[in-house]
Amino acid sequence: MEFLMSENRTPQAEATASTSEAQTRMVELTASGDAAQVEARLRDALDEHGLQLFARIDHAAGARKADVELEPDVLLIFGNTSVGTPLMQADPRVGIELPLRVLIWQDPDGTRIGYLDPRELADRYALDGHEQTLERQAAVLTKLAAASAG
Repeated sequence: MEFLMSENRTPQAEATASTSEAQTRMVELTASGDAAQVEARLRDALDEHGLQLFARIDHAAGARKADVELEPDVLLIFGNTSVGTPLMQADPRVGIELPLRVLIWQDPDGTRIGYLDPRELADRYALDGHEQTLERQAAVLTKLAAASAG
């Protein structure tokens, strides 16, 4: 196994830096209703935008199987292969970040929606010439989140 590192960082420092960046990049919205209602609105918005739902991960259901309590927490993974594939052709490493995702969770303050801004992918991958695609993805995520929030 080979670790690719820059700036004389250890693998642990690289992982920490990536995690920290991910936490600061999340766009979050407060939603009306519970997680199930927000998810239903998101699914409707995906259909309206012609986006394919590839996967649904219910973190709370997984926690229950392990006898652990977790508030509703669902990740929807979706996209359009004709949009994402050219990005992966430009730099296959971007596949770790695609398809697009929206997280819906409940906490004591209510229901929240979060997603990562795809425009920041240009900073980490060789996606020169694909800036308009990343802008369009960001605009679609903004619309999906707003529709889901209610």
